[in-house]
Amino acid sequence: MTESCSNLVSPRIAIVVGEQSGDNLGAALINSLRQQFPKAKFFGITGPCMIAAGCESWESADELAVMGLFEVLPHLWRLLQLRRRLISRLLADPPDVYIGIDAKEFNLSVERRLKAAGIRTVQYVSPQVWAWRQGRVKKIADAVDLMLCLLPFEPKFYQQHCVQARFVGHPLADQIPMHTDRTAARTALGLPLDIACVAVLPGSRHGEVTRLGDDFAQTIAWLIQQQPSMCFVAPMANIQVKRVFTSALERAGVLSKVLLLDGQSQQAMIASDVILLASGTATLEATLIKRPMVVAYRLSQLTTWLLKGLRMVKTAYFSQPNLLANKPLVPEYFNEQVRAEVLGPAILKQLQRPDRSVLEAEFLSIHEQLRQRASEQAARAVAELLQQKA
Repeated sequence: MTESCSNLVSPRIAIVVGEQSGDNLGAALINSLRQQFPKAKFFGITGPCMIAAGCESWESADELAVMGLFEVLPHLWRLLQLRRRLISRLLADPPDVYIGIDAKEFNLSVERRLKAAGIRTVQYVSPQVWAWRQGRVKKIADAVDLMLCLLPFEPKFYQQHCVQARFVGHPLADQIPMHTDRTAARTALGLPLDIACVAVLPGSRHGEVTRLGDDFAQTIAWLIQQQPSMCFVAPMANIQVKRVFTSALERAGVLSKVLLLDGQSQQAMIASDVILLASGTATLEATLIKRPMVVAYRLSQLTTWLLKGLRMVKTAYFSQPNLLANKPLVPEYFNEQVRAEVLGPAILKQLQRPDRSVLEAEFLSIHEQLRQRASEQAARAVAELLQQKA
C-alpha cells in the first residue's frame, strides 16, 4: 500500500497513454492536477504534450499505438515485455495513484496488478464495454478504483455493476469554441475561399492509415473526376503516418491535389465543408467543429468475424456523433463498404445536404452537453480518491 497523507502534499502520479488523443488528455490533466497539487511528480508512458507539461517519460506512447484483436499479435511479445517492465518498476517504487488514459487492454491489465498490490488506480476514458464484450465489466471492477467517463451515459452502466464512475465531460468540448470561423481558417492555411473543400483524416496510427490510406486516396481521385475544382487538405498526425499516406496519394495519382499539413487537424476541419475521416476521437472533434462528415472504419476480416459472429457488438453505431445522439446523424462505413465508389458519393451528398442547419443544431446540443471543464473535473475526482484512501 502506498504511504498515506504526507503524499497528498507532493503525490507521485503515474500516467500511461497510448496515442495522440491520450497524450492531449494527459497533458491537460497534468496541468489541472498541478492546481490541486503544485508539488506533484508525474511520470509514465507519454507523448510530447505530456513531456511539455512536465511529465517524466519512461517510454513513448507510440509503443502502445496498436488496435484490433488480431492486429496486436505481431506486437504481442514487445507489449508483454513493456508491461512486465512497467509493473515491476511501479511495484518496486509505488506511486500514489496510477492513471491509465485510454489504451484500455494494456492499462486495465496493469491496473489489475497494481490494485491487487494496494495501489490506487484510475482509468480515464472508458472502454466501450457498454457496446461490446460487456462481460469485461467484472475485470474492470477488479482493476480500477475509479472510472472517469467522457460520455454522459457511461456512469449509469458502471453503477449497475458496482464500479465507481464519474462523468467529467470531454476536454475537446472545452477547448473547441462553440462557433468557428471557416474563412479565417482557410486564410491561415492558404486555401481558396470560394470552392468546396474536403478535410481528409485517415487516422493517427500507422496500422490505421495503412488500412484506410489507399481507399481515402482513391476517393479523392473519384471526387476530382466529379468536381475538378474541389480542394483537399490532409492533416498528418506524425511523420510515419505522413509517409504512409503520401505513398497512397502517389499511387492514386493525386498527391499534387492535396495540401498535407503537419498536425493542425482542428484548423483543417474548421476550414473544410465536409470531412472524410477514420473512426475515433477525430469524429468527436468534427462534431464539435460542427462539420458534416463521412466516417470509415476497417479491421481485419478475422477480427470482424469474431465481433459479429459471436455477437459481441451491442450497439448499432461506432462513430461518436451517432453514439452520442443514438441515431444516424452522419454516414459511417465499415470494412468492405470502405471504397471510393461508396465514400465519394457519400461526401457529395454531405456537401449538398439540405438540412445542414439541423445537423449543426444537433452538434451544438452535443457540444453543450459535453462542455463540463473536463480536466478540472477529472483532477478533482483524482484528488478526492487520494483523500478517501489517505
